[in-house]
Amino acid sequence: MDKIVEFTVRLVGGTRLAYARKWSFLGLFAVVFIASVFVLAVFDLLPNAPSTSITNAPVAVNSVGTVSSMNAEVPVKIEIPSLTRVASISNPDTTDIAALDTLLLSGAVRYPTSAKLGESGNIVLFGHASYLPVVNNQAYKTFNGIQKLSHGDVITVYSSDAVYTYAVRTVEKKSADDGEIALSGTGRVLTLVTCNSFGAKEDRFVVTADFVESHSFGA
Repeated sequence: MDKIVEFTVRLVGGTRLAYARKWSFLGLFAVVFIASVFVLAVFDLLPNAPSTSITNAPVAVNSVGTVSSMNAEVPVKIEIPSLTRVASISNPDTTDIAALDTLLLSGAVRYPTSAKLGESGNIVLFGHASYLPVVNNQAYKTFNGIQKLSHGDVITVYSSDAVYTYAVRTVEKKSADDGEIALSGTGRVLTLVTCNSFGAKEDRFVVTADFVESHSFGA
């Protein structure tokens, strides 16, 4: 019991002494801390500050200064505001003409070997156009009126979580015998093609548009 009392008295006395000399202790601590930081800095042992940048995917600044992801995305919807046209987009894995013609009955179709959103190259979308006064399947009017588009008109293509904007460059009337549409290139291009079917040889309209910007939903 006497030892406990003696220990308690010494502890209280030490606490009072430390409190009385608190400024001396603080000054000594500051000197030791600064010296330690200096030594760690000399030997490059200080930890790096945490980065706030996103490094999971490469990014690029497009022509209007919007940061957009360069990850390839499949298009799921197209909107042409000046024609008040909206259509879904199918992304098949096959180039079988019969299979592609079947998908055209549901909306636009991206040719499977053409580029995807976010990639360099040509995204080629086919769609029916019909000028009959009445059609039971509205997919036959997917690309109705694209020949009326003018230079600079906006075309918007959507992925599952982003919006890609293109501006019309050219509108041409072509025959299917005029040659193939280039699927590669250095720019980011969107091409819309009207058709009766993938195997038909009738005249068709081809709209070429250049990438303007992209952003995620709500940005």
